[in-house]
Amino acid sequence: MNIKLAWTIARRELRAGIKGFWVLIACLALGVAAIAGVTSVRESIAQGLDREGAALLGGQAELEFTYRFATDQERAWMEANADAVSEVADFRSMVTIGDERALTQVKAVDDAYPLIGAVTLTPDMPIAQALAGQGGVAGAVLDPMLFERLGLSVGDEIAIGGEPFVAMAALTREPDNASAGFSLGPRSIVALDALRGTTLLSAGTLFETAYRLRLPTDTDLDAYEARAKAEIADGGFRWRDARNGAPGVSRFVERLSSFLVLVGLAGLAVGGVGVSAAVRAYLDRKTSVIATLKTLGAERSTIMMIYAFQVGILTLVAIAIGLTLGAVAPLLAAPLIEAQLPVPVVVGVHLGPLIEASVYGLLSAAIFVLWPLSRAEQIRPAALYRDAQFGLSGRPRPRYIVVMAVMIVALVASAALFTDSARLVLWSFVGVAGSFALLVLSARGVARLARRLSKARFVKGRTGLRLALSSVGGPGGETTSVVLSLGLGLTVLSAVGQIDTNLRNAIAQDLPEVAPSYFVVDIQPDQIDGVLERLTSDAGVSKFESAPMLRGIITQINGVDAETYAGPHWVIRGDRGITYSAAKPENAKITAGTWWPEDYAGPPQISFAAEEAEEMGLKLGDTMTVNVLGREITGEITSFREVDFSGAGMGFVLSMNDAALRGAPHTHIATIYATPEAEAPLIRDLAKAYPNITTIRVRDAIGRVVTVLEGIAAATTLGALATLITGAVVLVGAAAAGESKRRYEAAILKTLGATRRVILRSFALRSALMGFAAAIVALAAGGLAGWAVIHFVMKSDFQFAWGSAAVIVVGGVLLTLLTSLWFSWRAMRVRPARVLRSAD
Repeated sequence: MNIKLAWTIARRELRAGIKGFWVLIACLALGVAAIAGVTSVRESIAQGLDREGAALLGGQAELEFTYRFATDQERAWMEANADAVSEVADFRSMVTIGDERALTQVKAVDDAYPLIGAVTLTPDMPIAQALAGQGGVAGAVLDPMLFERLGLSVGDEIAIGGEPFVAMAALTREPDNASAGFSLGPRSIVALDALRGTTLLSAGTLFETAYRLRLPTDTDLDAYEARAKAEIADGGFRWRDARNGAPGVSRFVERLSSFLVLVGLAGLAVGGVGVSAAVRAYLDRKTSVIATLKTLGAERSTIMMIYAFQVGILTLVAIAIGLTLGAVAPLLAAPLIEAQLPVPVVVGVHLGPLIEASVYGLLSAAIFVLWPLSRAEQIRPAALYRDAQFGLSGRPRPRYIVVMAVMIVALVASAALFTDSARLVLWSFVGVAGSFALLVLSARGVARLARRLSKARFVKGRTGLRLALSSVGGPGGETTSVVLSLGLGLTVLSAVGQIDTNLRNAIAQDLPEVAPSYFVVDIQPDQIDGVLERLTSDAGVSKFESAPMLRGIITQINGVDAETYAGPHWVIRGDRGITYSAAKPENAKITAGTWWPEDYAGPPQISFAAEEAEEMGLKLGDTMTVNVLGREITGEITSFREVDFSGAGMGFVLSMNDAALRGAPHTHIATIYATPEAEAPLIRDLAKAYPNITTIRVRDAIGRVVTVLEGIAAATTLGALATLITGAVVLVGAAAAGESKRRYEAAILKTLGATRRVILRSFALRSALMGFAAAIVALAAGGLAGWAVIHFVMKSDFQFAWGSAAVIVVGGVLLTLLTSLWFSWRAMRVRPARVLRSAD
């Protein structure tokens, strides 16, 4: 192999221009830019979270307790080992003024809050002054949404959970808002001292306390965490520090960006089809040059190197363009990004995301370029001249197929390394590979079917249709390229559409039919009988359920750390609802084991959700330790039962015998199923009789979820549209590459007497047939992917969205038709004599 000669020839050919390679450059640049943009935004958020982690958390470290305050010993340890300590309680309650009520997420703070950062209020005043109140009544700071919803003005007297407050200011900025996670209501801030001794923060009610610590700047957080867990005897707390000040936001951004990167890789796969087609079309035009070189004695490896140099240089140019676009786009969109996100963002050019995007681009380009390049280097000169009309043919040598397989493995491994979910990457690869194979087989099937139909009796006399079918099924056509490029883009869009439609249907239609009207929480033990009596006497209440409610953290399984034993399962992360009962509930369906006797008074026994137990690898006889209000309770799992969370009703993963928990401080919860007419008076009566309880309207909670889902759907749809745009570029490239063939074909047909109308109809029909085939296959593949996500991930019933499907089919046909007709019309305008003369 003569590398110097190959480089010289490649350089001279590139001087003649890059006509025909604009598709390669556009496809790679779009795919790399999409991935670089997404990963750059992800890195900007990650750096913002790292830089402002302490401010987001409210301190360098935080110890969070579930439904209890720290003991005197725990508080003493924190004060002895920190420069400053701030105590914060967080819970849900109702804010009322007259008959108007609204759900709010209350933050009760001490005098040291905030340790880091500042609270901004309107009108401008210190947070301490606002919480001090006026006229002997404690003050409250409310989210502007609450002022608007309740018609409040500054100075109005309100009640939170039945306790009086004065609305002193609107909350403009809360420095630690991103650490709170998802909430069902707007924020309120009050003084912790104003709530001490009230039922809102009594033992057993649903609240969390967080102790933010200000530490010396050189503190080793790992060592400090180890000391806290070893020296605080009661334990039962969750640790967080400034390195992960907003874990919920960080985890959400990471998962969403990982998904969008995978969508971007699907776009690169679509673009890869265009890259491969562009290289093939270029080599088709170079057949005489390649034949001449081989006749003059050029080795196959030299031929391969000549065009590898050319394609490699153009690939690097395309990736450089994509990286530039991906780096600049977040800078231009910085104001919008910062306005939409509740966390600080360090917008800038980040090297890591650009390296990640370039790796994806290089590997994708190499995979799709190697196939046409390797086919060109192995064909003899005579075959090149003989087959020039139909372009390259044959298969690459086995060693090239092996190299391609290695690069595919490297691409998948890179995606798994860069993202946080290897499982998601693998399943996405299987989906893309399956869709790719299905589309290739479908394209071949469409071509074969078209050849047969072109000879059928019913097409006789229909010249346009017969010509279209012959072209779709003929050699050297664009059927495979069109079906692949358009089909992959439509598959991604179809899958997103099916998932989005099913999620919206499940939330907007399915849940309201079976879900309760309200959740009622924080019902004190001495209030539950009165609440149940009111519900029983109301004819508008069709059904209600109630249960004692505690919260606990599963700390150990069979004496081993719970997360070590079961992995990062959602049941292990954070605290879980726990209930107790003597008799087996009527709706409990035991799948294994037995329920304890009603008079059982022995060691604690546990009934666990069957599906979650299987996921965690639990079996009957296993022991489980749960920290409830700082007390470790170890019980034996004696039964598994079905727990259905899909109806938004009452369901507990873990239930214990009543003797194990009855003596612990706790409250009750209830679910109410009522007619719309009965809801308002019922909730008003409960609020007047028991102002401390919190009622959560299910439709409002669902609305908050819908808002989050709409944001996710918008982001994923944009990613899918980017993939479709890449597919459109490939379509345009395929149509442009086939323009000379259409021009020649039109000239022959005109010479034989065909009218422009017949020829144009033939071109339109072939485009519509290919677009329709691509859309149908995309519907099947996208529907299958949507079903898998809804069924296995969302655990919900799947219904095929025909509306979305119709848009996909019509859009696919129109996109192919318009693209093809544009270049067909250009080919029709050339006079036959000019075309045929140039072909001599």
